[in-house]
Amino acid sequence: MSNASLRPRRSVLYMPGANERALEKAKTIPADALILDLEDAVAPDAKADARKRVAAAAASGEYGYRELTIRVNGPGTPWHTDDLRAAAEAGPDAVVVPKVDSAQTVREVEFALQAAGAPDRTAIWAMVETPRAMLDARHIAAASERLTVLVMGTNDLAKELHAEHVAGRAPLLTGLSLALLAARETGKAILDGVYNDVKDLEGFEAECVQGRQFGFDGKTLIHPAQVEPCNRVFAPSDEQIERSRRIIDAFEEAAREGRGVVTVDGRMIENLHVEDARRILALAEAVSGR
Repeated sequence: MSNASLRPRRSVLYMPGANERALEKAKTIPADALILDLEDAVAPDAKADARKRVAAAAASGEYGYRELTIRVNGPGTPWHTDDLRAAAEAGPDAVVVPKVDSAQTVREVEFALQAAGAPDRTAIWAMVETPRAMLDARHIAAASERLTVLVMGTNDLAKELHAEHVAGRAPLLTGLSLALLAARETGKAILDGVYNDVKDLEGFEAECVQGRQFGFDGKTLIHPAQVEPCNRVFAPSDEQIERSRRIIDAFEEAAREGRGVVTVDGRMIENLHVEDARRILALAEAVSGR
């Protein structure tokens, strides 16, 4: 399975699987991806009905360009096995697995999906949200080619650390950095965690900017109002696009002329800058198709 690392995942919105109206509304929300949730958003006595509803939605083909995923209940819960089986039969773009603490958990999920007949295109997204997961992130990310995305569970991580939720997220920066290093070393995509105050769009946008600066591919969201600013922040800016074009043009011209030194805007350009410029333009092209 190839990792579509440049597939836009700027905005990834959780939608409660028990709420039929929410699942219908999700068809019109301009999020890059949806997580149809069977875990936190669903009460225990509603999980069986939600499972059927979410599986039908995932198999419907009615969500357009949106990457469609199902978040199952975590390993060790009474619903985990049935959730995986239903998700495998529905064949979403990915199955989001919470509380992934080890490479062994990834392998067990992969085996269960294969045994239930999941199509090859159904990836695994692993939620890393505990101290153990942060310290084992590299092994988790490398555990399977079917695993394509790491998802930060920042609320659970803060709880496990006994940390406070503060602007700038200083208590979480070590964990965020460890997971980012693991994702980039293994060629996986990685999504930042949620922002809890849905009314504080200014604080939310500031955290989006921080996540983009860190290197996250996008952010998980809990409210449709967060989609627009998230899409804007995580998309390449006009300035980035223009500079990327200048870098590539200057580098290619220098190569044709046999020059070994290239400068753009007074700065020396190397292969690594050209590779990043090409990545930015590819992402911009993918985003423009939305």
